[in-house]
Amino acid sequence: MSKNPTPLERVREFEREQALKLSADERPLFHLTPLVGWMNDPNGFCYYKGQYHLFYQYHPFSRQWGPMHWGHAVSGDLLHWTYMPCALAPDTAADAGGCFSGSAVETPDGRLMLVYTGVQPAGTFRRETQAQCIAIGDGKDFEKSLLNPVIRHCHLPEGYSEFDFRDPKVWREANGMYRMAVGNRHEERSGTVLLMESKDGLEWNYITEIDACRKEYGRMWECPDFFPLDGTQVLLVSPQEMHAREEFHAGFGTVCILGDWNEKDCRFERKHIQPVDHGLNFYAPQTVLAPDGRRIMIGWMDNWETCKEAPRRHPWYAQMSAPRELRVEKGRLMQRPVREIETLWQDTVLHDSVTVKEETTLPGVQGRLMDMTVNLLPSTGSACRRFTLHVAKDASHYVEIRCDLARGELVFDRSHGGSHRDIAHTRHVKAEVRDGKLTLRLLLDKESVELFINDGERVVTSLIPTPLAAEEITFAADAPLLLSAEAHHLKA
Repeated sequence: MSKNPTPLERVREFEREQALKLSADERPLFHLTPLVGWMNDPNGFCYYKGQYHLFYQYHPFSRQWGPMHWGHAVSGDLLHWTYMPCALAPDTAADAGGCFSGSAVETPDGRLMLVYTGVQPAGTFRRETQAQCIAIGDGKDFEKSLLNPVIRHCHLPEGYSEFDFRDPKVWREANGMYRMAVGNRHEERSGTVLLMESKDGLEWNYITEIDACRKEYGRMWECPDFFPLDGTQVLLVSPQEMHAREEFHAGFGTVCILGDWNEKDCRFERKHIQPVDHGLNFYAPQTVLAPDGRRIMIGWMDNWETCKEAPRRHPWYAQMSAPRELRVEKGRLMQRPVREIETLWQDTVLHDSVTVKEETTLPGVQGRLMDMTVNLLPSTGSACRRFTLHVAKDASHYVEIRCDLARGELVFDRSHGGSHRDIAHTRHVKAEVRDGKLTLRLLLDKESVELFINDGERVVTSLIPTPLAAEEITFAADAPLLLSAEAHHLKA
């Protein structure tokens, strides 16, 4: 390292030192964690030069939120990640308050452009402000533009905020133009997503307001994503401070808005709105278009309420969700784990047409590294109303998934998982029997559970505090119930 290292050089030297001390064994098997320190939103999720790149909000020097950097990892299969050196550190006037969330896009000359929110700290006579910046590089090292910030508040029409203006998601259109969906807050319509356009990534013009929450879904819309999928236009946003309504829980959530996009008029028309995830730990998702045409999403497996004073058990804090393939079916966003997860399957156990009543285990079905699908098959006129599945269970702990088959409701409950924190531990989710079957698919990866209901019609994501030695899985019903179970243990 040089005698007068830059902030980025200091971070990279710190990473090299820490990497020698850290064990991969205590990390999740296939969920990305920060190399060290703190992680929140996924950033710059892209496919570049034969690899998936995932950047992330990062404070390397602490397991608490702090001055935002961009961490960086790459993968060939979305499951096994290799850490790269820190990509961005707050070291210019345009981002002295932090390099906040953003995205990445390949330039016509084959370089990678990072587009991020630079925060300018509060001064004696002004509040902290937010604006959009760029840095361009080779996929490892990036040079910030001397023109930063390239998008300022003055580029926006009257009524939009310079204090809540963040999280640009950038892509290139077929005609070569760059476009950007970026979050803002309007003085009348509250959370909004704006559309910007540029020929070169340096000079940007405001095009339109894509959509606004109109004080219905939260106070501010963060981390937008905007893309076509299966003949539908999809807008993803992460609202702050939502009130509970319909299927949405209170607090920090994720929203999917499906609609039609009129390119000629640059107008988006809502058709359907739904939660992206019904769980306790999911926020700020970002997507990438894979080379084979799949739209793949990853989110932060936490949120701004659950992370407060959460236990810091490792030298790092937080992780990303499992990557998920997205599709639209019958007017609804659907999710499933990426098919690459099948490369981790081993020691598969099948139980077909099993009748359960009293709490029981199934031979070979246990553990905390598992991809398991359970099909509940209630017969016509069945007396069974309630099915209960316990995972991560021992004599003192368990995580409960309870299905009310008559009402079509599922309760996810981690309140017996060992936590003493005063936070939400349960979620109530629609889970209806369809054509004589209710399907539950669970991904277990040490300290997390991701539950996909009816082939991803609804998803529940949760961290679980249960000791790793709690490996039992049990099944029970209030009357005889026929089910099948397919459990794939996952290999390191």
